[in-house]
Amino acid sequence: MFGDHAVLQQGMPVPVWGRAEPGAQVTVQFAGQRKTAAADRNGKWLVKLDPLQASATGREMIISDTAGNTINLKDILVGEVWICSGQSNMQYGWGRESHPMFNWGGDTNLAALVADARRKPIRSFTVLPNVAFTPNENCKGSWSTDVSGSAVAFGFSYHLYQHLKAPVGVVVTCWGSSSIEGWMPRELTAELPHFKAIMEAFDADTNTQARIRAAMERGIQHGNVFVRKQPNLLYNAMLHPVIPYASRGMVWYQGEANADKPAEYARSLPAWIKRLRAEWGRDDFHFLLVMLPGYNGKLWPEFREVQLGILKVPHTSVANTIDLGDEKNIHPPDKAPICERLALLARRDVYGEKIEAQGPVFKSATVKGNRMVIEFDHADGLKTTDGAAPAGFQLAGREKVWLPATATIKGNTVELAAEGLNEPCFVRYAFAGKPKVNLVNGARLPAYPFRTDHWDD
Repeated sequence: MFGDHAVLQQGMPVPVWGRAEPGAQVTVQFAGQRKTAAADRNGKWLVKLDPLQASATGREMIISDTAGNTINLKDILVGEVWICSGQSNMQYGWGRESHPMFNWGGDTNLAALVADARRKPIRSFTVLPNVAFTPNENCKGSWSTDVSGSAVAFGFSYHLYQHLKAPVGVVVTCWGSSSIEGWMPRELTAELPHFKAIMEAFDADTNTQARIRAAMERGIQHGNVFVRKQPNLLYNAMLHPVIPYASRGMVWYQGEANADKPAEYARSLPAWIKRLRAEWGRDDFHFLLVMLPGYNGKLWPEFREVQLGILKVPHTSVANTIDLGDEKNIHPPDKAPICERLALLARRDVYGEKIEAQGPVFKSATVKGNRMVIEFDHADGLKTTDGAAPAGFQLAGREKVWLPATATIKGNTVELAAEGLNEPCFVRYAFAGKPKVNLVNGARLPAYPFRTDHWDD
């Protein structure tokens, strides 16, 4: 994680670690600071630099030990660092010329920003695909003065820089088709029964382990679907080595591989977040989640509900993508709005800007005769993108027979009615795989999907 062109996190202690001869005294010098630590009996050492101020001027870090070894790391910046992880939609590139790891897909709106971004102090670290049976200390990858090839990581870093005017570094560790279980440490088996069963089955499957070892001997490639779908291995090789690199938080764009089991994900996601925060030693390590966009997936509405449920956990945000996506393409190209929305949420929830960063959020439903009135938070300037009536609403009575609702905007509320329904009891909005939606607030941010009947009733 430490090399030429790195970006260090501003405003918090910065761990720097490595290996030396057991007992050797190691000294790290950077930005006028000099920190010393002794290598333990296994040769491991770690120092913590005092909080640093942002700087776009490249400086040198000197690491030396009492055995006479010296490492000089050049062109180190200080600014904001974010981990960007997930599966294929995080791996989706902004253009074919971006990076071998991300040379598929493309978003022309993001590609048009690259030339300008390359003139800014925006840098990237790409963790190359790899797997391991036990946690690794090092990962394959290096810092680059170029922007990330990942569309979402690049766009997020660009928009963040535009407003913070401080160097931004993104550490991108992702792999298509991967489940959240692939990014989990084995220790989570103690609190997640389904993960324990998965790991026990994996440990007993000698054929699978042999196939993985054979793939490792040949050299792991990013196209190797079999190995990247296995549990725990990506955490060991592609996430554990990044911890505890000082960073503000993580952008997490993942869920397609778990979307058929939302109830399991509802238990896994908060447990995983809690575990990673403990490993980073930061209760305020922020998680920015990307909600799964429109797609004709059977349980995608329920899965989005689980993703939004993580907002009950402090220091989390969820970027709404219900108006994006493609009914038949699980890798939609419209990544630019996602990047803008992630940056808005970070600016508000992490950096404290007083801005509108999200669309309307369901607050309450009041029955008035044969009508239902829906009140929202974040609803100033409530309107539709096309000037038509709000789409995507459904009403139901006690029997939960769902009917399309006619919707009318009245101030910051929406009034609903359904033909033939005299006593509405429940409401749903955008509760479909790829719903037709058009409801936004004055900031043109889309309303979040919701329902008042719970999915596991």
